[in-house]
Amino acid sequence: MTKKFLSLILILTFAGAGCASAASLWNDNNNWFGDTRPSRVGDIVTVLVNERTDAKDEATMELTKNSNNSVSDGTGILKFIRSLSLSTSSTSDGDGSIERKHHATATLACLVTEVLPNGNLVIEGTRDIRTSEEILQFQLIGVIRPQDVNSDNQINSSLIANAEIAVKGRGTISRTQKPGVVTQILQAVF
Repeated sequence: MTKKFLSLILILTFAGAGCASAASLWNDNNNWFGDTRPSRVGDIVTVLVNERTDAKDEATMELTKNSNNSVSDGTGILKFIRSLSLSTSSTSDGDGSIERKHHATATLACLVTEVLPNGNLVIEGTRDIRTSEEILQFQLIGVIRPQDVNSDNQINSSLIANAEIAVKGRGTISRTQKPGVVTQILQAVF
């Protein structure tokens, strides 16, 4: 009985070695429970840029200045100096107001460029949009916390620390809005 049992085990062992193995339909590389948030240099995070600024400055100024000066007749060697009196008065009033509104909306994929010692990530990204001979460029640099990134690998721009968001335009429209050389020189002098 034991000889038959050992023979059967040997046959099954050697027979199994020559058989082809079946492939699994399950992909072992997918981690259904792991955290897929960015954590290393080179990881990508999607930034949802929605920046709105409203600024208004108002100023009112009133200035009044009076000055009275007089010089009496000279004596001795200064006899040639005649009596002189000067009086000046000036008044200035002014009002000023500046109002600016900006709104930028974009979706920008950024790369992690550095992992800080506390685990925060430095991100950087640019996006160029070309339309009708005009190039609009979004640039973003900032620091994020990995726990602020949602499950879709996205973060709102309001959660970025030390954020530098720039929107630059190059092309026909940008050239026409820029003041000429003479105007720039006059603005620098005056």
